[in-house]
Amino acid sequence: MSEPALELLKRVFGFDAFRGPQADIVEHLLAGEDCLVLMPTGGGKSLCFQVPALLREGTGIVVSPLIALMQDQVDALRQLGVRAARLDSSLAPQEAFDTERALLAGELDLLYVAPERLLTSRFLDLLDRSHIALFAIDEAHCVSQWGHDFRPEYRQLNVLHQRWPQVPRIALTATADPPTREEIAERLELREARWFISSFDRPNIRYRVVQKNDARRQLLDFLSERRGQSGIVYCLSRRKVEETAEFLAGHSINALPYHAGLDSEVRAHNQRRFIREDGIVMCATIAFGMGIDKPDVRFVAHLDLPKSVEGYYQETGRAGRDGEPAEAWMCYGFGDVATLIGMIDGGDAGEERKRLERRKLDALLGYAESTRCRRQVLLAGFGETYPQPCGNCDNCLEPPQTWDGTEAAQKALSCVYRTGQRFGVGYVIDVLRGVRNERISQFGHDCLSTFGIGADLDANTWRSVFRQLVAGGLLDVDVQGYGSLLLTKAARPVLRGETNIQLRRDLRPTRRRSGARGDSRPTRDIEISRQAQPRFDALRELRTQLAREQNVPAYMIFSNATLRDIAETDPNELDELATISGVGAAKLERYGEAVLEALALMR
Repeated sequence: MSEPALELLKRVFGFDAFRGPQADIVEHLLAGEDCLVLMPTGGGKSLCFQVPALLREGTGIVVSPLIALMQDQVDALRQLGVRAARLDSSLAPQEAFDTERALLAGELDLLYVAPERLLTSRFLDLLDRSHIALFAIDEAHCVSQWGHDFRPEYRQLNVLHQRWPQVPRIALTATADPPTREEIAERLELREARWFISSFDRPNIRYRVVQKNDARRQLLDFLSERRGQSGIVYCLSRRKVEETAEFLAGHSINALPYHAGLDSEVRAHNQRRFIREDGIVMCATIAFGMGIDKPDVRFVAHLDLPKSVEGYYQETGRAGRDGEPAEAWMCYGFGDVATLIGMIDGGDAGEERKRLERRKLDALLGYAESTRCRRQVLLAGFGETYPQPCGNCDNCLEPPQTWDGTEAAQKALSCVYRTGQRFGVGYVIDVLRGVRNERISQFGHDCLSTFGIGADLDANTWRSVFRQLVAGGLLDVDVQGYGSLLLTKAARPVLRGETNIQLRRDLRPTRRRSGARGDSRPTRDIEISRQAQPRFDALRELRTQLAREQNVPAYMIFSNATLRDIAETDPNELDELATISGVGAAKLERYGEAVLEALALMR
């Protein structure tokens, strides 16, 4: 690794060494070569282009899809003393003019711009008159028309290579399965680029999936041990977002809603609070999250099933960007499956797209119902083999019980067939359990051979059976037939007794002891010694004050991990403070004396 790169890394960013493939990527760009980088969220993708942009002559042009993402990164860089700016629709005309002038004058190290603006003739002409150090294409998976964040403008970014072939390019993403990687390389003309593929594993995230049984109460139980922590709760609909936020607020949890239907000022206000305050729980649709760099999100909860493994991975990846322990919790039921299938089949997309989305949903159902290590199943979706059980997911920590469900599956499939494949899961379960009601009598299904043959199992167990049969591809859901169940070809060997079925045994949720929910004491979100805790708290108060004065998020002053290291080390001099990871030259000069004074008061 070159000395200039290491010296700049320490002086500007406060880090002593690069992580993983960062050093090789930096060297590759410094040599003027192109690269495609696949690295998990929190893996340090931004450093891969920020360091070369500062070392190469000219301005690094960063293509970024969201204003919030650009603003966040520019604010963070300015805290480090880097000459960074952005051009987007939120800027006043004079501010945009001043930024363009600074670009032409060579006064910027990095300039962030949205693809829509970059592709305008005016901006391309502006770049022609500028000295460009490199092009960085962030969130490069947006190029894929089959992906979950498709942005058509990204497909035109091959103009960068065609117009400036001598300028090195780097495309970066945290969410790209093997087909998406190929599409990125093809669309952006990066076939000759070197690929840097890191493990997609986020070892600090604990994955857990629970079956729905009073979902709001389950969510409240999950949050009761995490009071005072920042987190995100994803819901499928706008209405559910608002109802969930209101429900949590009614139980003394600092929850806010976020979805595209809210007034833009309300939405922006709620996002600012989430980014800049501690302990906010954001209830949101998937419209929220991309571009949110808040490092201390301690949990991401899904109250409904996501649409794909890629979407789930990206959304859960917003937890624990600081490397500290975090959780991904998902609560789902059979109704989620029917709802998502309805959204897919009822959409305007072509048949090829619908088939792809159904396959993606099937893959996520397989993940949710798997008895294997969650991390192994999740990473397999990205073409990565995880060698051993991770020890940090529900299936590893509490190995699921299984049972021979062959007979139950045969009864279930037979009942679906004999009722004409015209009814939903609730009706079929009633027939299986021998429930006598007007509707069943009306259709004469109380006279079927399958009526009452499943009375030995309760309704919850049958719901689990049907959910797993759908996830296993033995049953399909006909949304146009109002959620009726249909047998697939895979059901035939089971009905003939040629295949045995092992089913996961769902554990019944246990009620928490009374009073636990009322405990409003904040949960510690970072491990720290008892002796250092008072210093950490004092430094956190100082950080909040400094952030408020500058109107920036607190984590841009110092991360929790940096505050912890300062609190544990308890430095007396600026030279000692400068040795701590995350304390670069600009922050040392700007905040060093205030930090030492705060520590001195605690001695």
